[in-house]
Amino acid sequence: MSHQNTQTPNRLAKATSPYLLQHAYNPVDWYPWGEEALQKAKDEDKPIIVSIGYSACHWCHVMERESFEDDEVAAIMNRYFICIKVDREERPDVDAIYMDAVQAMGQRGGWPLNALLTPEAKPFYALTYLPKESWVQLLQNVAEVYQTKRDELEQSAEAYREAIATSEAKKYDLKPNDIRYAREDLDKMFQSVYNDVDHTRGGTNRAPKFPMPSIWQFLLHYYQITKKEEALRTVEVTLNEMAKGGIYDQIGGGFARYSVDADWFAPHFEKMLYDNGQLLSLYADAYNVTQNPLYQQVVMQTVDFVARELTSEEGGFFSALDADSEGVEGKFYVWEKTAFDEVIGVEDAAIAADYYQVTSQANWEEGNILHRSIGDLAFAEKHQIDVESLKQKVTQWNERLLTARSKRIRPGLDDKILTSWNGLMLKGLVDAYRVFDSPKLLNLALANAQFIAEKLTTENYQLYHSYKNGKASINAYLEDYAAVVDAYIALYQATFDEQWLTKAKSLTDYALANFYDKEEGLFFFTDVNAEKLIARKKELFDNVIPASNSMMAKNLYWLGLYYEQSDYQQKASQMLGQMQKIIVENPESAANWATLYTYFAQPTAEVAIVGEQAQEYRASLDKYYYPNKILAGTLQPQDSLGLLQNRGTINGQTTVYVCYNKTCQLPVNSVESAWKQMSQA
Repeated sequence: MSHQNTQTPNRLAKATSPYLLQHAYNPVDWYPWGEEALQKAKDEDKPIIVSIGYSACHWCHVMERESFEDDEVAAIMNRYFICIKVDREERPDVDAIYMDAVQAMGQRGGWPLNALLTPEAKPFYALTYLPKESWVQLLQNVAEVYQTKRDELEQSAEAYREAIATSEAKKYDLKPNDIRYAREDLDKMFQSVYNDVDHTRGGTNRAPKFPMPSIWQFLLHYYQITKKEEALRTVEVTLNEMAKGGIYDQIGGGFARYSVDADWFAPHFEKMLYDNGQLLSLYADAYNVTQNPLYQQVVMQTVDFVARELTSEEGGFFSALDADSEGVEGKFYVWEKTAFDEVIGVEDAAIAADYYQVTSQANWEEGNILHRSIGDLAFAEKHQIDVESLKQKVTQWNERLLTARSKRIRPGLDDKILTSWNGLMLKGLVDAYRVFDSPKLLNLALANAQFIAEKLTTENYQLYHSYKNGKASINAYLEDYAAVVDAYIALYQATFDEQWLTKAKSLTDYALANFYDKEEGLFFFTDVNAEKLIARKKELFDNVIPASNSMMAKNLYWLGLYYEQSDYQQKASQMLGQMQKIIVENPESAANWATLYTYFAQPTAEVAIVGEQAQEYRASLDKYYYPNKILAGTLQPQDSLGLLQNRGTINGQTTVYVCYNKTCQLPVNSVESAWKQMSQA
């Protein structure tokens, strides 16, 4: 018997996580992760089901509908197990441990993630989505085995615990090493990525396709060093095809999490904050290299989407928009041709339908996914109109479609505010501001930075991980420190307001004191003061989000230059050195590390700007793509920051000092002269 909604809520009704709240009226007797549930399992000697997902996860919703809302399934779960629900975005530490278990069992990871544990929280079986019949069968088998073959099950669980608890350095044979830079290694990394690219449609050569911003950032950095055209072309094909595809919300801006096909056509419709933050950085940087107006359009439209749909009144950014509305995936975003034509109006219906590939047969199950088959230039030629007129038309169409769409029932909003993802979006906004100089971008960034500083940071520079309903909760993870420090360093370079750099250093020092493993020279994912789980993990591999260790290594590199602290630089060099073999052999899973490698490939430009026009000079210098630089600036000569010490104006004019490896060029009074020094270095 299916059960849509019990009248009595379970314990999840008190949670802040939208994902847990979605399950608050399940007949399953869910507990949130915590001491109460873990103790109850020991007291009653029952195995534990830990079911992990997130609010925008389509198959999590399907499994809930089929199994967790069903009275008969719930009765079996409640009778034989202690059931725990976990929001992986709130508790990435718990998720990482049981995701490791799935992989140790030789299965492919994903969500929903369902792990079966002993009362001591050791996993003996883990799997992803199962349909109702298979799930019931599994639970009945496990309940029986737990009674009849307990010893074997305990032995197996202990073996998995040992595998999970093995240090990453041991597992991957990492040795503390300083980086040994070799140009041929850099070429090898490029070749490895290049061989795995879909050269027609962009992205990596597989489906489903994820945007993977770190990979394309590495190729941009590689291009800047080598001027190898294939590297830039690969990035351009990827960015062009993504911007035209259904993965991009053509009328509202913003990217979905991935495309189920190889053509970027049919997205999994959820929109995540972390993707969009990184893609702002990527498209802005790519615009800086290519001046392609499409990239500017994508950035501005995506910022509008974030401001409109993911920004809280306090300046924080919400986590995600669901894929489903009214229980149907993608329903909010797709169009039937008659409705589309009606919104556009008779005069332009045919040309607009051609532009967005809308047909009366519908190109997807619920209607038409808006996408473009050709670029604006080719489309304007095809319809014999000039590009400017086309752009005006597209703006009008989008306004009309957006207004009409806003009246539909909206997808669910995950309104918790995560510190790490806010850091990624803050960095994206700052990067975009530095390229496009739009005050709107800076205002949004500053409001968010202020929010993080005031609502998510304690007096001793400890961060919280999550914020909801006016309350910060959960001690932060390494990813929170890594992303916020990165964003603050960028914000200092955009504003020359030193408070952001000071905050970045204080947060880094907290992370060094509470996360850094001196023995292995890498950072743990959890704070030394955090809840003790069955293992304390380190996050090494870059994925859809860069690994927290690769981000921290970059932060140490930059802050070491700003504060002339060689121990920071030394740590960054050692972290990168340990990963060198993995980066060279498997750059796709270490793309952010590979970008750090490019900073060691050529000396980093340390640029100090002193004088009344420091900001204008900064804005002009940022128009050139030169990622391997740090900027410091001040209106008045001052001594607080190493880079600015003993630096005055020359001839009473704003002056630029360009230095490499503690050796400085002659000071100059124009951006052009400074750029000449940098481009010839």
